[in-house]
Amino acid sequence: MKTIKIFKINFVVLGMLLFSSCGEEFLAVYPTDRITTVSFWQNENDVKLALNGIYSVLKHRGVYGSGPTFDAITPYAYQWAHWNGLEKQIGNGSITASTTGGLVDERWTMCYRIINFSNDFIANLENVDLPADKKATYLGEVHFLRGIAYALLADAYGGVPIILTRLNTQEVTELSRNTLEETWAQAISDYDIAIQNSEPVSYELGRVTKGAALGMKMRAYLYQNKYTEVLQMVEQIDALGMYDLFPSYEGLFKLDNENNEEVLFDIQYIAGEQGQGNFFAWLALPGGVAAAGASDPAPTQHIIDEYEMIDGSAVDPNNEFEGRDPRLDFTILRPGATFEGRLYPSEVPNHTGQRVGFGLRKNVGEGIPLLSPRVSPLNFIVLRYADVLLAKAEALIETNQNIPEAIGIINRIRTERTDVTITSLPTDLSQEAAREKLRHERVVEFFGEGILWADIKRWKIGQDLYPVDIKAADGGLIEVKFPNGYEDRHNLLPIPDNEISFNKNLEQNPGW
Repeated sequence: MKTIKIFKINFVVLGMLLFSSCGEEFLAVYPTDRITTVSFWQNENDVKLALNGIYSVLKHRGVYGSGPTFDAITPYAYQWAHWNGLEKQIGNGSITASTTGGLVDERWTMCYRIINFSNDFIANLENVDLPADKKATYLGEVHFLRGIAYALLADAYGGVPIILTRLNTQEVTELSRNTLEETWAQAISDYDIAIQNSEPVSYELGRVTKGAALGMKMRAYLYQNKYTEVLQMVEQIDALGMYDLFPSYEGLFKLDNENNEEVLFDIQYIAGEQGQGNFFAWLALPGGVAAAGASDPAPTQHIIDEYEMIDGSAVDPNNEFEGRDPRLDFTILRPGATFEGRLYPSEVPNHTGQRVGFGLRKNVGEGIPLLSPRVSPLNFIVLRYADVLLAKAEALIETNQNIPEAIGIINRIRTERTDVTITSLPTDLSQEAAREKLRHERVVEFFGEGILWADIKRWKIGQDLYPVDIKAADGGLIEVKFPNGYEDRHNLLPIPDNEISFNKNLEQNPGW
């Protein structure tokens, strides 16, 4: 049961204003009518407020704020929004290096905001009189946050400039890109400091824990296909004895069950003013219900086709939703289903779903009364134990160590919850067949959680998936994703043109 939340945006914005990113001092005269770096950084409350300012950047759509909308970059979801730079354009291959106003430049900007704030925090913390153990805890948190920023940058752009100290404006314009390996190594280094300085249970709900730091380090290795290291991290996570599958797949994404035993790390939200709540949880809500949203993004037929029959039989085309993997109805709003007691789609209209035929149910907070429009208190799960299990299974398969054990882990996902029990896979599969089953399971298990784009890139399977036709509910063609085929360059975003204009030392990614 959710009882407390931590980060309130009015205090967070104030915290953001307290960071100084310039290393020069112009006047030794300090104003008395506003907060400055000199008048701030005096006590532990100042430290917490500053730290909250960094946490809050995680909620931006360039970081984790888009939530399930990131799946619109894959064949499995469609985004109706027409303005440039969003997941729609990345997902259909129409972005360019000059695209602004969306993920192309916002991920770069927001991740470097985290990095710059973190570097200021580390420098200023030295001047605050605190016990050594508390300083270590706060340093662990800020390194965790900086590690997330470098990991997201590496995954999105490849190698980027590594900044570990405060820089002045001139120094920023002279930076060059580090290698991809160096960027990932920096993320790992930051996670290591977080692991060393964090406890299994944090001092406040929503703060970094040792399990969160271990888990994000595991993901960093997974995204580099470093499977031996993945197995080592899973062993350390399991040694904590804190995590397990939540008994209900449907319940995992309900407000009443937040912060349960499956969650390693999530973004905490509260009901309140816009900015305090989860905007994209609202955005995915269908129309015709309380606080109606825009049903953005909408699942496509391609994800529907991934859900198996419970007994392993073929899908009946005349009754296609009967007997399917229960995760379909827990995740997707499809014709004939109900949402908040209303029949879809006749009583629950929406923008996108009316065209594509489906809506998102997972991560939208069905039935949650909203205190104000466009604000949902539903947390967004960044990393959960099912991902740890499937990372272990993938590592066992790719290192060809123990295929039967890997299949056994996949079968846990398929059979261990009270509301999801589908046919177990045979344990005598070949490595190639096991790999296919593992990748399929990740698609079904994690659709609507915004991580499938990273899987497509790291597995380098875009060429096998595209071009993809996105069909309307009536069978008409809406768009073709990557009509000219998927190229290697699409595994990375372009460095934003405005960044290269600002700093001529930045080299563009190949093909952009």
